[in-house]
Amino acid sequence: MNTPNSPLRVGYIVRSFPRLSQTFILNEVLALEAQGVQVRIFSCINPRESVVQPQVQALQAGVDYLEEAYQRAWRTIFWEHLLMLLVAPLSYLGALWHVVRHPEFDQGYTASSRYMCFVQAVYLAGLVRQARGGPGQVDHLHAHFAHDPTLIAQLVHRLTGLAFTFTAHARDIYQIPATALAGRIQEAEAVVTCCALNVDYFKTVAPPAHHAKLRVIHNGIDLNEFHPADAPSEAAAPLILSASRLVEKKGYRDLLAACGQLKEQGHNFRCVIYGEGPLYKELAAQIQAYDLEQQVVLAGVFTHEEIQRIMPQAAIFALTPFVTQDGDRDGVPTVLAEAMACGLPVVSTSVAGIPELVTHGRNGLLAAPNQIEEITGHLSTLLNDAAKRRQFGQAARHTIMEEFNLQTGASQLAELYRTTAARRMMKNTGAIA
Repeated sequence: MNTPNSPLRVGYIVRSFPRLSQTFILNEVLALEAQGVQVRIFSCINPRESVVQPQVQALQAGVDYLEEAYQRAWRTIFWEHLLMLLVAPLSYLGALWHVVRHPEFDQGYTASSRYMCFVQAVYLAGLVRQARGGPGQVDHLHAHFAHDPTLIAQLVHRLTGLAFTFTAHARDIYQIPATALAGRIQEAEAVVTCCALNVDYFKTVAPPAHHAKLRVIHNGIDLNEFHPADAPSEAAAPLILSASRLVEKKGYRDLLAACGQLKEQGHNFRCVIYGEGPLYKELAAQIQAYDLEQQVVLAGVFTHEEIQRIMPQAAIFALTPFVTQDGDRDGVPTVLAEAMACGLPVVSTSVAGIPELVTHGRNGLLAAPNQIEEITGHLSTLLNDAAKRRQFGQAARHTIMEEFNLQTGASQLAELYRTTAARRMMKNTGAIA
């Protein structure tokens, strides 16, 4: 059993690790490790991406891939479940019944069936039991994203009694059934999210008795890695930079349409968009259709290290998300905060939690979602006014220093984990009711 003087040991359940588009999770774990928290990562799948963030080399945490749970011989899986049934019959049957009686878990945003999540949960519960008292032991589980990873955490909690918390972001909140989200909030010790707008939604689906569990902790930025250039760029054609996955919700069709209008207005600019995704070919065709080959470049995949180097060279960072018809959306895009940490003024949209990061007219400019002329106007304003770019950029850096600092966020998470783990330990020993 963990003692008050022992290091905190937290198991992180994630959908995919390491993943280029989720560098914020890697940074969070590294920051926790720097504060003395021992982390073990349980990833549902191995993404097997061709490019991996360099910071992975600094990671102390071990990584277990839960996809191995269902890649084994069926006899092995059968005996594993039989052993769990014999060791903890009520817990096993209760977790299984929870899965059976909730077919809605397979609806909405999910990458696995609820039964596959159950198989992974039993496998993870076995790993936790085997590590008890050993180097791989965990005192607390934390899941990133409210869909499959949190369902697995909830089932492991039912199987073992291990307490869990989870971080919910965007699509994983709004595209899963409200009943599923409410149940996970009720069983979790605490729920973390990146913006107050998400908390407001949680309060509409969870009973008031559980509202005190809800916490806003921003995705923090490492200010030592993201910082302004030593000298402002003097490029003849100011660079508009953007970076993220090339998916619908990021609004790249609107950004390219705005670039087309900027060209028609006679602006001298360059626009470089980093990222890959299903819209790559469509966006490349749109660039051709707008005759923007000399102004706009789709630069492809990028690493965390590359974006650190490139960002300070830009004049403006632009990202224009919107809520798609199926409810997909951003929370607070980490890449916007990274750009602001580099002292860049940003042009974005007033969607989801972005207005909690970007204050219109102070550290950037916000347009209504899908309003191309408004986006164009904001880009034009900043392209024409270097002094305003510097003013907004300085305010942007200050915002990140004060409210979106990686170390501050990691401290808040570590304290949350310590508090919840201690409370659960006291409950288990009968110290409190």
